[in-house]
Amino acid sequence: MTKDKKSDKKRVALPLFGIPRLLPFAKPYKKQFVGLVVAQILCSISDVLRPVLQKYALDHFVKESTLNGIVPFALVYTLLIILTAVISYFGVRGCLATEVSMDRDMRDRAFSHLQKLSFDYYNQNSVGYIHARVMSDTSRIGELFTWQLFDGTYFALFVIGAAVVMLGINVKLTGLVFLVVPVIVVLFAFFQGRLFDLHHQIREINSNITGNFNEGITGAKTIKSLAIEEKTDREFMEETSHMKHKVMQSARTYGAFSMITNMASSCALALVLWKGGILAADQVGTFSLFMSYAQDLMEPVRWLVEVLALLVQAQVNIGRFTDLLNLKPTVSDRDEVVAIYGDCFDPKKENWEPIKGDIEFDHVDFKYPDGDEYILEDFNLKIPFGTNIAIVGETGAGKSTLANLICRFYEPTKGRLLIDGRDARDRSQLWLHSALGYVLQSPHLFSGTIRDNLVYGKPDATDEEIQKAIDLLSLQNVLDKLENGIETNVGEGGDLLSTGEKQLISFARAIIAEPKIVVLDEATASVDTITEQRIQSAIEKVIKGRTSIVIAHRLSTVKDADVILVVKDGKIIEQGRHEELLEAHGHYYDLWMRQFEDKAISEVWAGKQQ
Repeated sequence: MTKDKKSDKKRVALPLFGIPRLLPFAKPYKKQFVGLVVAQILCSISDVLRPVLQKYALDHFVKESTLNGIVPFALVYTLLIILTAVISYFGVRGCLATEVSMDRDMRDRAFSHLQKLSFDYYNQNSVGYIHARVMSDTSRIGELFTWQLFDGTYFALFVIGAAVVMLGINVKLTGLVFLVVPVIVVLFAFFQGRLFDLHHQIREINSNITGNFNEGITGAKTIKSLAIEEKTDREFMEETSHMKHKVMQSARTYGAFSMITNMASSCALALVLWKGGILAADQVGTFSLFMSYAQDLMEPVRWLVEVLALLVQAQVNIGRFTDLLNLKPTVSDRDEVVAIYGDCFDPKKENWEPIKGDIEFDHVDFKYPDGDEYILEDFNLKIPFGTNIAIVGETGAGKSTLANLICRFYEPTKGRLLIDGRDARDRSQLWLHSALGYVLQSPHLFSGTIRDNLVYGKPDATDEEIQKAIDLLSLQNVLDKLENGIETNVGEGGDLLSTGEKQLISFARAIIAEPKIVVLDEATASVDTITEQRIQSAIEKVIKGRTSIVIAHRLSTVKDADVILVVKDGKIIEQGRHEELLEAHGHYYDLWMRQFEDKAISEVWAGKQQ
């Protein structure tokens, strides 16, 4: 199983638990937050007044043995309880609504930002890692900003109100009640670092588990075909056991923190009982008030212990989420380019010049962002409009590098890539991508029908345009075999269709948009012979009047290309036409002869089997 490639560096604790970094997400709901605070002010006043009313009842009705004023007292007490219940109802409803809204905003922002990140980010991070950033982290942050703010406001105001009332009655007993506060501060300072480190490790392990779980599902066929169920299960169990070990470590640490804090709180309550007992004889109401406050104040203490642990966890969530939002794409448009051409979410198509399809590499040096070795050095190549460029080489030779540069998935380290005579960086990425037709070796279809997928790159495509693409690829034969034809649901990732069917649909999807530049990344490598022949026949029609870059492993499919680039160990070692390269007796010649021999052997073997 693959794990995300992010390093597990220990994060430095964030000031104020990183909360200021999230204020932009809370700002749109400041009215709701004000409403929640007001609700909690009223709730805390109500709860502070109840022991005061109880003191009055004991000192007046019980001690003096009178019922004088009992009716208005009962009404006030009842109204206080009703008021608290009503405010609590609206407070809980407001908290839930605000939490859901913040979660939505953070997830929308994260998903939008992911659309802007460059190709290399998705090469370096697993699906599980990214999923945890968008879903799990935002959920914890939303809970922190709403429910904990809601409870924290209440407890803070209650403690202040209770302290004011108690100080006005008996300073010494008040001191005993609040004796626990410095103890909690010292304990938190001691435990915070350890808890933070453990929670950070837990969240990273959880990302790995999510990624492995995702791979276990998406790769189920491969796992079964390789008979590695036991290995896959063992690796997953190792990760979950590691998770359990870290969670238990965290639970023991938090348990020790909680136990010592509760013991300190209980000692403070015992002191109040001991010292306050002296008052019980003649000041029953005062003793009752202090006991009520002392018991009620244990709840804020317990909440404080829990929320401090939650804040420690939230530092990890906040840090990872904001780090995602702070990531800059390695390929981005300059501000002045965006001002003219717009971006992927707000394109200014009225300023887009028509794309012809001339491509030129001008003294290009290139190495991958995380690499040390240059793959291209002072590379020059002109690809006039309508030229068919083939890139060939053995598996893993680095054939996709040039295509990635042409598509601006990566930028040249030095030099320029020119599109129609101008540096590609002088125009927006979307301007270029809108003129690209890219077909991958492993096609991906989106959930929905075949029709939905065909028009994905051109939502306004007409029925005539769709039918033209279908006819070009002889796709109608495939559609006729399906019960619902073009309205057939393809399933998740197109899993309800064969690889050949998916490839034909992805090819049709690419050409419906009428691209000026076509990139075929081993588009026929994973299909059967009949489908390959269909696609190969279609390729010959599609590339006419277009600039085409064909990455191929089977040399027979590209022998008619205008220029063939031979790649080995990530570098271009030969270039020319098919006949020229064969005459040179170089690496291309060796590849050609090897494939020719392999084909001959296969044909002989097939004849023997018959």
